[in-house]
Amino acid sequence: PNLRVVTMGAPRLDLVHKQLRSTAFGVLVQEADMGHLTLDPTKVVTSLQPTPEQWAALDLAWKVVKHVKSNAIVIGDDTGTHGIGAGQMSRVDSAVIAVGKCRKGTKNLVAGSDAFFPFPDGVEALAKGGVKAIVQPGGSKKDPEVIEVANKLGIAMVMTGARHFRH
Repeated sequence: PNLRVVTMGAPRLDLVHKQLRSTAFGVLVQEADMGHLTLDPTKVVTSLQPTPEQWAALDLAWKVVKHVKSNAIVIGDDTGTHGIGAGQMSRVDSAVIAVGKCRKGTKNLVAGSDAFFPFPDGVEALAKGGVKAIVQPGGSKKDPEVIEVANKLGIAMVMTGARHFRH
């Protein structure tokens, strides 16, 4: 008596890989982040190249940051994640939070960012926390300044060309 059977037609193929978010005035429809998980060694934009250990850690950070709320910064190494900052109004605030979550003295740290750095201050905050390599989408008008700061601070940087920004 308490069983209800509901049938529905075939799924709409135009919505298969979409995410819907309700708002006070309607619905936000965005493409689901279905990939972009492979890092390309040809996309290193700094003079310093990541070490093999850093590549493994960057790969992990890039995969983890995909699942974190927007303005996400993930800090880790090749053994796992050590700090996450997310959901902030500013990327530098997320970077500061992620650095604050890391244990003092942790070495060989890398960071993943779900979207580009709009200013060099996020990279500077990560450097203060001991980060030595960063993976991020790139695409900011200030990418040249961000790359210059990374070079000055001795940080390797990889730009993927694809973002994981999750609303």
